[in-house]
Amino acid sequence: MATRNKLYFASDFHLGTGSYASSREREDRLVRWLDSIKADAAEVYLMGDVFDFWFEYKTVVPKGYIRFLGKLAELTDAGIKLYLFKGNHDMWMFDYFEQELGATIISNELEIERNGKKFYLHHGDGLGPGDGTYKILKKIFRSKICQWLFARLHPNFGVGIANYWSRHSRIAAEGGKNKDIEQEWIVIYSKELLKTKFYDYLVFGHRHLPLDIQLNEHSRYINLGEWVNYSSYAVFDGEELTLRHFEQKAKKLKD
Repeated sequence: MATRNKLYFASDFHLGTGSYASSREREDRLVRWLDSIKADAAEVYLMGDVFDFWFEYKTVVPKGYIRFLGKLAELTDAGIKLYLFKGNHDMWMFDYFEQELGATIISNELEIERNGKKFYLHHGDGLGPGDGTYKILKKIFRSKICQWLFARLHPNFGVGIANYWSRHSRIAAEGGKNKDIEQEWIVIYSKELLKTKFYDYLVFGHRHLPLDIQLNEHSRYINLGEWVNYSSYAVFDGEELTLRHFEQKAKKLKD
């Protein structure tokens, strides 16, 4: 029987984006991935934008994703620790996944140490220079008053508007563009962090590009990519963190 000693990291599934058929295909692929790691996974970190939109009313949650959620329940019932990060598309997670899955919900950053390796984990939204408009919107959307006001809308209306907005996400159309790595906002943010504290790995999502960048002699920046175009994830085996692709070869990043 396999020993459960590995840490798995993935991000930006954007379940719900695109057509129903494409979202279901992605969900089925994710279920197969979770099946493939359940024998040796000790902890699973899903680092934001798992859903293209999510809002928990007091007694209602968005419909769909039943196979994916059922598989997560199977993993947590088997004793695998699950962490769910709030992304910019699914920041309105409250206590549903804590109650149903025993998951730990992470609102911002999480620092962990495993087998002597130090990790800095964050979805990646609102970090580094630039994107001032989104940083303001993030504060508004995460405010209690904004959440209370949205909860007053009927789910058919509120979720319908939010889904329409989310479908305009750049992920389905672009799959990310490979800009000058040194000018990447999260790379700049990571280098600033390393001036005051040491990490072996700084792991993010949000950017939609699978990236593995050596920041200095000992520290690496890992971006987990996404599952519309790349099906990328990372695994830590106790010694090394490795970026991988599920059921496909690594795609060449777009120019």
